[in-house]
Formats: sequence, C-alpha cells, structure tokens
Amino acid sequence: MNTQDFINMEEQYGAHNYHPLDVVIERAEGVWVYDVDGKKYLDCLSSYSAVNQGHVHPEILNALLEQAKKVTLTSRAFRNDQLPLLYKELSEMTGYDMSLPMNSGAEAVETAVKLARKWAYRVKGVPRHQAEIIVAGGNFHGRTVTIISFSTEPLYRDDFGPFTPGFVIVKYGDVDAIEKAITPNTAAVMLEPIQGEAGVIIPPAGYLKKVAEICKQNNVLFMADEIQTGLARTGKLFASYHEDVRPDVVIVGKALAGGFYPVSAVLADKPLLGLFTAGEHGSTFGGNPLAAAVARASLKVIRDEKLAERSAQLGEYFIEQLSEIPSPHVKEVRGKGLLIGVELKPEAHGARRFCEALKGKGILAKETHDNVIRFAPPLVIDKETIDWALPSIREVLNMK
Repeated sequence: MNTQDFINMEEQYGAHNYHPLDVVIERAEGVWVYDVDGKKYLDCLSSYSAVNQGHVHPEILNALLEQAKKVTLTSRAFRNDQLPLLYKELSEMTGYDMSLPMNSGAEAVETAVKLARKWAYRVKGVPRHQAEIIVAGGNFHGRTVTIISFSTEPLYRDDFGPFTPGFVIVKYGDVDAIEKAITPNTAAVMLEPIQGEAGVIIPPAGYLKKVAEICKQNNVLFMADEIQTGLARTGKLFASYHEDVRPDVVIVGKALAGGFYPVSAVLADKPLLGLFTAGEHGSTFGGNPLAAAVARASLKVIRDEKLAERSAQLGEYFIEQLSEIPSPHVKEVRGKGLLIGVELKPEAHGARRFCEALKGKGILAKETHDNVIRFAPPLVIDKETIDWALPSIREVLNMK
C-alpha cells in the first residue's frame, strides 16, 4: 500500500477530527521520520513536544520492553514496584513533594482544577461550589467539556455546550487584568508560561513573576500548565524557571513518556496534593507500572543528555538564523529554546501552504493558529541538522 491508499482508508473509516499533512509515517529514529514510500523527513513538530528525547530513544524503548515482559497494569487497587520510584525521581528532579499521575494532559488539567477547588473549600474557606479559576484568553489546556468551557476558540466550543461554570477569562500577558479579576472566591490562576497552540505567544518579561506575586498576596494558587513547555523544551526544565517562578502546581505530560505512552502528572507540595483522599480521584491506567517505567527512563534521558541545555543553545541559534531570513511573508520570529513560532503576515494567506511546501523539501512542520509555522524539533537535534534545513526553510519562506 502507498501513501494515497492509507489516506483514502483513513478518510473513509476515521472521524475527520484532524487535518493532518498528507504524509503517512511508518517508522522514526531520533529527529527523522520515514513514510510508507521510503521518503525521509526532519520532524520539526515532535508530536507537540511529546518526543523531546527524539523518536524511539533506545533507553526508553528498552525500559518499555523490559517492563512489558513483567507486568503492564495492576490498576491502583494494588501497588506496583515502579510507581514509588517514579514518585521519588519526579520529586528529586522537580523539587515538589508529591505528584499525581494520570494519562493525558487534559486529565492532568482536570486533576489540577479539582485540586484547586478542593483547596479553596477546605483550606481557603470559599463557599462550597463557588470557587473560581482565572485563565487567559487564547489558552489551550485540552478538549474535555470542562476545559473547553474556558477556551476562547469558537471551534472548540460552538457545538459542545452547555459549559462548566467557575472560570474567569482575562487577557494573556495583562497582569492588571488578573489582579482586577481576583475575588474572595478565586481559588487559582492557571496559565501556560508560553501559549503554544495560540501561536507560540510569549508574555511580556516579568509577567509570570508578577502573577505569582499577586497570587501569593491574595492567597490564590498559581498553576502552570507546562504540558508543552515543560521538561526541557524551552531551555529550562520548566518554562516558569525563566523568571525564577516556582508555581504552586505544575501540570506535565507529553515528554514525560518520551512519546512511547500517554503519561501525565500534577506536581505540588504535600499541603496541596495531600488533600486528596482515597476514592476522590483516580484512573485505572494512571500510574500503571508500564507508564511509570517509561516515565522514569524519559526523565533520565532529559537529565543525562542535558536536553534543557541543548535546547537553550540550539534554540538561540535556530531563532537567530530564522530571524535573519529576508522574507516578504514573515511578520515575526519568536520563541524560547526549541519552541519557535514564525508568524506570517495576513497577505501570506495562511501557514498551511508553507507547511505543505516544507513537506515537499523533507521538513515536517505544522501550522498553528492559521498564520504561524511552529518549529519544535526533538531536543536531540544538532547544529548540522539545523544547518541542513535552513536553506529549504529560506526558500519556502520566499515562495510566491
């Protein structure tokens, strides 16, 4: 079967809830992926930062295979020998007392929402069922009904109401708006340190630090959604660290399992995560031994291969090179580490055609927010590979 055969089959039998580029990948290694017709491509998306460690990293693969031979699932009705080790290693790496593992990023966000509400009722003294969480316009935290209830993207909302109450939306990057929105019922402020799906939107310098200070002054939790930005993607373990901010709650996912398995987690200190009691929240697959073993290996690779440092160094170089491309279509290049957005001018007629042209030259990138090309390769990329890609990127950004 060739590429078109697979595409036809997918279109016939699958729900059309995505609009992928027409490449059918059958194998991958490091920063490279290969399609069913034998063509080779540089992956500049990293599965939305899920494969920071590179595709099919041998150490993570070995952990997966070895654990799969032993036991994969026990449910949380019984204990297993991998989850306690993951708890300990997450704590040692991040500095948070405790963690609560789930599967998808959206599940971890839902967990954080429930945690903030319970804290508001049990600790802060907010009247029951009146807690509010402040979020930012342009956010992307997932697609469950509760999460789309505080999205500002009509596509995610229009046909899926009624919505979950309890959320206040303010402008991203506006500290004053957050301060004005806080009431006695405010439980938390939840933000992405960099808004990925909105187009790699970086807030003004000092924004996160000021938000964290305002939260502390008002007895409000500061929760950072680091699902896309965390685990070395932006040049530090967490993007919040760029402003020396330690959120009360950190939400992680994607690269927590290096692309091998869905694993997410909420990180916080004991006074917060210690509020959960048996039976209040959970997941059959959350914290299963296979997931824990894979996550442990994924964290080890981030640490041992110094992926945060690599991202900082190579991201600075990549952004500098992209910024120097003379193109009539480019409005702005922005990013931190290897999370980079190239925003196009309105007259460029969208980023999709540029991504399709890049595919033709062996580079896979994806449009986000219609007019932004995201460049976010696995953090194991090297300077030579970036230099290989740059001439093709220059050519595409100058096409008519």
